[in-house]
Amino acid sequence: MSSVRIQEFLSSPYLHKHPVHDSLLFYYLRRLMDKPKETLPAGRQVVMSGIRPTGFLHLGNYFGAVKNYVRMQEEFECFFMVADLHSLTTHPDTKELKENVHRVLSENIACGLDPDKAALYCQSHVHETAELYLYLNMMAYKGELEKTVTFKEKARLHPDNVNAGLLTYPVLQTADIILHRAFYVPVGKDQEQHLEMARNFANRFNHRYGEVFPEPQAFNYGNELVKVPSLDGAGKMSKSENQFATLYLSDDDELIRKKVMKAKTDAGPASADAVKPDYIENIFLLMKLVSTPETVNQFEADYNKCNIRYGDMKKQLGEDMVKFITPIREKAIAIRHDHKYLREVMEKGAEKARKSAKTTMELVRQAIGLNYY
Repeated sequence: MSSVRIQEFLSSPYLHKHPVHDSLLFYYLRRLMDKPKETLPAGRQVVMSGIRPTGFLHLGNYFGAVKNYVRMQEEFECFFMVADLHSLTTHPDTKELKENVHRVLSENIACGLDPDKAALYCQSHVHETAELYLYLNMMAYKGELEKTVTFKEKARLHPDNVNAGLLTYPVLQTADIILHRAFYVPVGKDQEQHLEMARNFANRFNHRYGEVFPEPQAFNYGNELVKVPSLDGAGKMSKSENQFATLYLSDDDELIRKKVMKAKTDAGPASADAVKPDYIENIFLLMKLVSTPETVNQFEADYNKCNIRYGDMKKQLGEDMVKFITPIREKAIAIRHDHKYLREVMEKGAEKARKSAKTTMELVRQAIGLNYY
């Protein structure tokens, strides 16, 4: 095993980018030979994901993420975190933070997340996160952090608030993931760069101090994540952009109907079996998410025969959206008003997360050599 680990170290990208003195190289090789490889505990693989407490959950969040979370909690050891510390990088005013945290927890539980099956916790309640974040920052480099797409975008949107937390956002995100030695991370394409950086940071730690962390992998049951289109036909639903073209899980019945009726359509197809424009395809996609197959098939047939009535289709879609969203909205409201229950959820989740974090950090400190007595 020692020779294999030495070879891994010698072939690591970090070593080639950062040459070291012979005596320092010898020191690292001795550490690699002396330290046994840490293995993951037997049992179910660990899944970790974070949810920022900014904005309101919408239909895209449900079908693109939360629906998979609900399935994962039955099959894996799941840690789902409310990323309140992350939110401070772009939302430093905390007046509404408590309300936002309660809302995002309530909405996720209303969507099917079970606090008895998965750890639902707040990032700030697990203090080991900050310690691991510090160690990882010593293995992160300014140049690579400045190249991340999200940093460039956030710096462009918030030129007066380009803070160190924003720059090191991927490092904190890595700490969140590997703190539980998570193997699976349900992320979309917009987070793939950050996940790749998480793998890099985990590998750097392993090469420098001995193997503690697995390489986190993207996981979504082998399927492309569902991208729910906006009602105006321009892009996908969003927490912050074009809110009238997004269906939020907190929207009331009349607002849902009103938004759907304003969805972009046209005069209808000019020939049988015509190709649908993107904005018409979007309406059919939305209908497939919440309507019965028979309803979808009927409107597909009407479209192909050139006698579709978009007004009728949107009315039907509006009613089906109301039937889908209303139970989630009403359950979320009830949970949000039950402060005792929410506190119990956060305490239970934090206890489970801290237990996992404590185990990991004992391994981390031992690997680094911070065991002086």
